[in-house]
Amino acid sequence: MEQQSYVYILSNKPKGTLYIGVTSSLIKRVYQHKTKMSDGFTSKYNIKNLVYFEMYDDIYDAITREKLLKGWRRDWKIKLIEKNNPNWLDLYTSLI
Repeated sequence: MEQQSYVYILSNKPKGTLYIGVTSSLIKRVYQHKTKMSDGFTSKYNIKNLVYFEMYDDIYDAITREKLLKGWRRDWKIKLIEKNNPNWLDLYTSLI
């Protein structure tokens, strides 16, 4: 059985700086971003709110989707987030 994988989008505020990633453990990975466990883009710009995610049964499908989303125009990404999360709520709290 394949392990579930996730494509996720983090933001520092509504319509703020966006970060797109892929992981096999969404709760763990978002926690790492929230606690700034590694220096990098999300730490530098205080990007820690989970505003969107998709679940996949195959990591390769998740990686393909991540690459696709990273190539999207910014306004398309914002529309995708707002279609499912119009108030830009931090979805992390609904996962834990």
